[in-house]
Amino acid sequence: MALAKKHEYTAAIRWTGNRGEGTRGYKAYDRSWNVATPDKQVIHCSNDPLLGGDAARHNPEDLLLASLSSCHMLWYLHLCAVAGVVVEAYRDEPLGIGEVAPDGSGRFLSATLRPKIRISAGSDWRKAHEIHGEIHKYCFIARSVSFPVTCEPEIEIGS
Repeated sequence: MALAKKHEYTAAIRWTGNRGEGTRGYKAYDRSWNVATPDKQVIHCSNDPLLGGDAARHNPEDLLLASLSSCHMLWYLHLCAVAGVVVEAYRDEPLGIGEVAPDGSGRFLSATLRPKIRISAGSDWRKAHEIHGEIHKYCFIARSVSFPVTCEPEIEIGS
């Protein structure tokens, strides 16, 4: 039996919200930071606007949902290529449902991926649907979260 390969991922998180007073008071600082990974563009982030963040910046919840959707998409494209299903277009508008408890703690309750996919004429439409059910065996992100991730695909056949 082959052993699993280990991978390492790194990131540098740098708080950028010190307005000169540090965290002297709850409203004295910004909930902003940068995410940097080697040889990649910096991502400027903020807290969820409901928690005092900047709505124009990505927050951890956005990034988690995007990671789930992206991982699903990449495995879908891979498995379609192997199965001979030709994908012409793929987009997703996933929905994450979270809750915040009275003490301020929060969590995701679920995520629903809602990909809209176009496959080429001659591709197996049924197989294109079935592949979505195979992805949770592989998707690194979906296999790592403790809440349900479901998928509601819409697949059309192109010309």
